[in-house]
Amino acid sequence: MCGIAGFCDFTKSLDKSVLSKMTDEIKHRGPDSSGNELYELRNANVGFGHRRLSILDLSEAGNQPMHKGSLSIIFNGEIYNFQTIKSELELKGHTFKSNSDTEVVLAAYVEYGMGALEKFIGMFSFAIFDRDKSKVFLVRDRVGVKPLFVFQNEKAIIFGSELKSFHKNALFEKKLDTDSLALYLKYNYVPAPHCIFKNTKKLQPGHYIEINLDNREINEVKYWDVIDDAYNQPKLDVSYKDAVNETEKILDSAFNYRMVADVPVGVFLSGGYDSTAVAALVQKNRKEKVKTFTIGFKEAQYNEAEEAKKIARHLGTDHTELYCTPNEARDILSSIPDIYDEPFADNSVVPTILVCKLASESVKVVLSGDGGDEIFAGYGKFKQAINFTNNIPNWLQSTLAGGMSLINPEKIPYLSGKYNFPSRYEKMINIWKSHSPYVAMKNISSFITDAEVGRLLNIEWKEKFTYFDIAPLLNDSNDDLNKLLAIDYRTFLMDNNLVKVDRASMSVSIEGREPFLDQRIIEYVGRLPSEYKIREGRTKALLKDVVHRYVPKEMMDRPKMPFIAPLTIWFRKEMKDLLIDHLSEESLVRHGLFNIQEVIKLRDSYLSGKPVSHQKVWNILLFQIWYDRYF
Repeated sequence: MCGIAGFCDFTKSLDKSVLSKMTDEIKHRGPDSSGNELYELRNANVGFGHRRLSILDLSEAGNQPMHKGSLSIIFNGEIYNFQTIKSELELKGHTFKSNSDTEVVLAAYVEYGMGALEKFIGMFSFAIFDRDKSKVFLVRDRVGVKPLFVFQNEKAIIFGSELKSFHKNALFEKKLDTDSLALYLKYNYVPAPHCIFKNTKKLQPGHYIEINLDNREINEVKYWDVIDDAYNQPKLDVSYKDAVNETEKILDSAFNYRMVADVPVGVFLSGGYDSTAVAALVQKNRKEKVKTFTIGFKEAQYNEAEEAKKIARHLGTDHTELYCTPNEARDILSSIPDIYDEPFADNSVVPTILVCKLASESVKVVLSGDGGDEIFAGYGKFKQAINFTNNIPNWLQSTLAGGMSLINPEKIPYLSGKYNFPSRYEKMINIWKSHSPYVAMKNISSFITDAEVGRLLNIEWKEKFTYFDIAPLLNDSNDDLNKLLAIDYRTFLMDNNLVKVDRASMSVSIEGREPFLDQRIIEYVGRLPSEYKIREGRTKALLKDVVHRYVPKEMMDRPKMPFIAPLTIWFRKEMKDLLIDHLSEESLVRHGLFNIQEVIKLRDSYLSGKPVSHQKVWNILLFQIWYDRYF
């Protein structure tokens, strides 16, 4: 795992020292070595910078930028099947100087061009400079495990693993995109392809950009998509038993691919089905104990550490746990903008950073269970979205929505005092007006509604396209559940969960691997009937029946517990002063982006114990801390 940074400078004003500053900013992604090279052309200067975290081939032969003839590459990630591809290329006459996957990527490009991407099983973002063609290619993996940001104006194209490196380039324009701010407030992250800065975007997963340096023409090409390559493929006609067996076979291959490294490897173990599946399948054929890690909380309603410990004992792993305190959370809070670059307010970011720090003391690679809920239908929101719309006649939904629109929810006796009731009331109006489970999930996925964003912001903003609106692209072989799963795979999984783990793990210089996101898994499970995923009322049935082969059902069957910090408690007690300070009139007036009275009203209602969603307050707080850091 590494960090990359670079540019195509059409002004020819940038030099190698700029690259050094850009890569120094992401040293945490690769503390083991660095390389910066400037290629001077007639029409542009091309800069390639790299920071290396040595995972495979720890020798200097794996350093980057790496070259082959007239080609240069900077690579971030892992190609898990690189040895198979390497053998294939050797039969075609290619020779290799290292045992790194980066050299294999370069040779595969020589042999197959961009068609090489079809062969890779892995996570990656990389840039290739082809001097003969006078082109630069920017590539991102199928699911978006590895980040790649791109800034573009008439002077330059700047790219890199993290936005913080852009601030060291004089041609980058640091301008806030207020439409993206509105998206952030709604979802607690900025959905791709959008970015918090103008003229900047996230390269789409499964895409590459081709830059012609002679005429500055830029083309973005899709080479893989979860819709076309998984869900829209013909559904499989297999028995449930055969589906469970084949799923386990694919999981076993995908998980064990990700144990290959020349450094120690561990597993995050929360005690839920996803992380338990990973730990069980990688431990089952190993004599040595796999290292597992978990974070616990003294607040019982948030703590799953005891269950994780029982599972670790049953599987025979070498288990380590750490209990998180409010003081540790407070220390982490100020570092979140530096780690995440954009405003990012997932409520499990604190324990994720802590468990990464814990793991970094004994391993350099760690596997997580992200993707299990989105692939196998583990979240309650999928059933909610369908039940809200499909189980109520459309005429009744319209009648309910119309009647509710005439009533102020804050005036409704008893219900107005329920948790987050006005927001939930507005969401139900939107859902019943639409008769659509996809609109339902979009509303369920937002923490702050459009109307609330309008009241909180003191600026104009407009709605941007997001991948919550891709249901029409899914064909009729998909029922509502499979369509919702495809949408969640393309939104919440990529823009929230993968961002959370990548930045947290890289902040302490360890490589986070996502075994559920092997494309073979989604290309198989996406073609299975939805009744294999929610079966007889059981969510995630397919995966659960795999796990029960290794861990007794009675040890696993318990209410699903989210991996979050007890912020609701802490911000009303130990961390109250932080909330008051950052959401004060003095702090809010600095930028004028928010309606100050509305924010303070929300803050004070929350602190007084009223049933206000802590996530709304948390979103604004994290933006304030981020804004102070970058502006």
